[in-house]
Amino acid sequence: MNPYEQRKRWKYLLLAFAVVIASGSLLYTKYLVNNLVRAERTRAQVWALSMKQLLSSDDNDNVNYVLSVRDSLSVPAIVVDEKGDLKFSKGLDTTKTFIPEVVSAGLKDRNLPKYDLQYFKDELASMKKQHEPIRVDVFRGSYWLVYYKDSPLLTQLRVFPYIQLSVIAVFLMVAYTAFNSSRKSEQNQVWVGLAKETAHQLGTPISSLMAWIELMKEKFNAEDDPLIAEMENDVHRLEIVADRFSKIGSKPVLEPQYVYDVVKDYVDYFRVRVSNKITFEVTGNRNLKAGLNIPLFDWVIENLLKNAVNAIDGTGSIRVDISGSKAEKKIYIDVTDTGKGIPRNKFETVFKPGYTTRKRGWGLGLSLTRRMVVNYHNGQIFVKDSELGKGTTFRIALKSMMKEVAEPAVVA
Repeated sequence: MNPYEQRKRWKYLLLAFAVVIASGSLLYTKYLVNNLVRAERTRAQVWALSMKQLLSSDDNDNVNYVLSVRDSLSVPAIVVDEKGDLKFSKGLDTTKTFIPEVVSAGLKDRNLPKYDLQYFKDELASMKKQHEPIRVDVFRGSYWLVYYKDSPLLTQLRVFPYIQLSVIAVFLMVAYTAFNSSRKSEQNQVWVGLAKETAHQLGTPISSLMAWIELMKEKFNAEDDPLIAEMENDVHRLEIVADRFSKIGSKPVLEPQYVYDVVKDYVDYFRVRVSNKITFEVTGNRNLKAGLNIPLFDWVIENLLKNAVNAIDGTGSIRVDISGSKAEKKIYIDVTDTGKGIPRNKFETVFKPGYTTRKRGWGLGLSLTRRMVVNYHNGQIFVKDSELGKGTTFRIALKSMMKEVAEPAVVA
């Protein structure tokens, strides 16, 4: 299993663990809520019975006891008779209610608060939705109905776990983002340091190789020897590689270049260094210009061509097509191979650091390619199309520097 798959598995395991914790918290809170609901129902029933006892008792001591029981109820409640008329209320907003008995006694104090009928109707409707009423039989066959709703404590307890989990989730997201950003910054610093040190270390042997080649030309009179010429090309390529590494971490200079010429030059260099069973073709518009840093952009093309070669088992072909869109002011470079293809669910995964299908692969090629296209050339790169067993097309999209995109001239 490659490192990317291992990290992906750990992410899934941590996500599953988080789901278990969240589910356990919600279930336990639900258990507490159910217990509290039963307790409040019991208190409401006791309160209802206390009113019945209050109406039928003549014992002053017993009345005082019943009153203390009734007043101990913390649940908001409304008592109505069989006709729906208000009899008592408990735990409601005191600025909108008053004791109905005061009115029934015939007291006409103008300082009494106004009776907000709509408030009672709204509260009663809310209570009817929450719980079944408790029936209290009173004198002469009539009865009262006690409606009640959840206490503020129970209401808060219902929503508390969701608030708690939301706060924890936000905290974890912020912490993860900060940690991930810090980790990426640290990785970037290590990568930049390693790249610059590599460029520095390559400088001395490259200079020595150039000197040895010049000595070979003089000693063996081999100015026109094709083998020596290819050796010079490879040493020159090493210089370019060292230059690439030296540019990592700094902002590259982009210069207007004809995209077709840059791509064609590198493909011509690359084709003689792979199996002759693989054919190369470059087609498209030769008149499209984009801002390019040639050493870094050659690296992009190199990685895509190497990826295509590795995907081809035996005989195959690689085609690079350059096209433009006048409406979007974009230049498209499509690299198509006849290799084994990529599953659709891996179109994005192939650009992740560490992902590779080869036993000895590092999984950095396409990751670096995307970084050079996106960060250094302000472009895009993605898998345009792929079919298992038939091949893959990678697309690079760059900003065109031409005012108008000329009609394509197809050149092989």
